[in-house]
Amino acid sequence: MQPGCVSARGGGRVIASAGAALLLAAAVAGCGGQGAGASAATAATLPSASGTSGCGHQEASGSLHYTVTVSDRQRTVIVHVPVGYTGKRKLALVLNLHGSESTASAQEQFSGMDATADADHFIVAYPQALIPDGAGYDWNIPGEPMVNGKYPPASAPSDVTFLTTLVRDLAGRYCVDLSRVYATGVSGGGRMASQLACDASGVFAAVAPVAGLRYPSPCPGSRPVPVIAFHGTADLIDPFEGNGLGYWTYSVPTAARLWAGHDQCAASPLSTAGRGYHLTRYSGCAGGTQVELYAITGEGHEWPGGPVMPKAITSVLGPQSDAVSANALMWAFFRAHPLT
Repeated sequence: MQPGCVSARGGGRVIASAGAALLLAAAVAGCGGQGAGASAATAATLPSASGTSGCGHQEASGSLHYTVTVSDRQRTVIVHVPVGYTGKRKLALVLNLHGSESTASAQEQFSGMDATADADHFIVAYPQALIPDGAGYDWNIPGEPMVNGKYPPASAPSDVTFLTTLVRDLAGRYCVDLSRVYATGVSGGGRMASQLACDASGVFAAVAPVAGLRYPSPCPGSRPVPVIAFHGTADLIDPFEGNGLGYWTYSVPTAARLWAGHDQCAASPLSTAGRGYHLTRYSGCAGGTQVELYAITGEGHEWPGGPVMPKAITSVLGPQSDAVSANALMWAFFRAHPLT
């Protein structure tokens, strides 16, 4: 995140308001659509998957806006290549998914993950959903209603197919370690990341939903999937205790417990109270996996440790907290859990 830049957070009923939508557009435009340390974003066309590795081909560092055709639809993705990239060493890839009624550019600014990618040397990609809604787009999450209460149109393409195909396409252009591919996202993007853990567990080694952890039902994936999640206890968009909109009925702790059951973890989690947060960690899981939930005390519908938002944003999304850095914690978790 560039110093002084702010962005409205996508998801839930937030961007549905005209005021929040205008704040989102102004924030992204004011920051030039770039993350911290990013070079000027450039439009390009991402080649279709060739079946070959992108290793050995050096690419410029910074953020590039691509289009890629999947299922006969043109899709948008921003790829941030870390500083010092040479194409000679395989790097982890993180897909970072925007919230409902938001965009890839907004998520790049909102999460501030470009700086983490530069510091820890991994590739981060910000895909964009396709279903128009408000000032942005919604993901096609199977069997789940959108924030407007409607279900995705029957003509909407599968976003599971899009995101798994995107991984192959990126691996054909960049030097990607396919055993270290991960997904995160906020709100609707967090729910989509949860879906990927079920429907594409052979592609994504671990997931890190922010303000959006769900346990999809059915969950066909038989592989235990490491999960780390973050959620504010004062989130009014997707309430910590559940009882929200049609896609948000049960609590976040219930979602974590269901994932722990899926991963065959020990029934009794370890609870740790920290300054401004509470960690619930399920261990003893199959395949050496873990399930972790960071409940951020008094935080709203926010990205923990994210950039400071003006009052016009926090009055809609709720209070912020820097008790933990979601970026730092999820990256450490990802590093500890490659696909085996």
